[in-house]
Amino acid sequence: MTKIAQIGTLTGDVLLFGGPYSNLQAAQSLFRAAVHIPKPNRICTGDIIAYCADPVATTSLVLSEAGHCIAGNCEVQIANEAADCGCGFEEGSSCDLAAKGWYPFASDQLGADLRSTFAALPDIAVFTHNGSRYAVIHGGMTDIARFIWSNSPETVFKQEFAAVEALTGPVDGVISGHSGIPFHRRIGGKSWINAGVIGMPPHDGSQRTSYATLGRDGVQFHQLTYDAKAAAQAMTRAGLTNGYETSLLTGIWPSEDVLPLDLRR
Repeated sequence: MTKIAQIGTLTGDVLLFGGPYSNLQAAQSLFRAAVHIPKPNRICTGDIIAYCADPVATTSLVLSEAGHCIAGNCEVQIANEAADCGCGFEEGSSCDLAAKGWYPFASDQLGADLRSTFAALPDIAVFTHNGSRYAVIHGGMTDIARFIWSNSPETVFKQEFAAVEALTGPVDGVISGHSGIPFHRRIGGKSWINAGVIGMPPHDGSQRTSYATLGRDGVQFHQLTYDAKAAAQAMTRAGLTNGYETSLLTGIWPSEDVLPLDLRR
């Protein structure tokens, strides 16, 4: 059964972020940057754990400092003690092969208590802000690990809005994560907001990562500066040398095979 968290009405700025990806340094920096936003107004779109070296510490920090967190595919897979991350990568792709390194590393460190916590996370969170009603999901509603991009066909967004509203009732916008590149797109009078991820750069050649805030003037995207060198060194010490440790420093993903052609460099 789909678990839906009814947050209610939020006032003031709302912090929207996803994909901490076991990157403790990035998570620490985010909460320092968002210290002015109260905890009930901080929402994580999931995938607390993934590529980087500190799954337990990052999970503890995010769950203590974020007011709300929905389940990403990584949390669902960990909770179910699944054999892989369920990230939606094509079998045999570079991203799929890299996941075979970091996923067992993270899974081995997360004990029964955190697995139970992950299992209890909601699949959707619903809230109202400035008169608009929003639903927060991870990737897609039809598939938790669906990659939805700024240039995805309009039919994809309409399908996902319909799937969300079948469970939540009418919404003015959907807030998502998963794909790693932030964007805001208007479809049929509704907003689709991908808040980006804080744990990995958005394939733009910069070490900075991304998060969003929702305020009086709508959504704004922000760049997050953190100690990328320390995060990369932690990955190397942990043996997580699958290409993503280099991405933290170069700002370029180790492979573009997950990206649509129009978004490749």
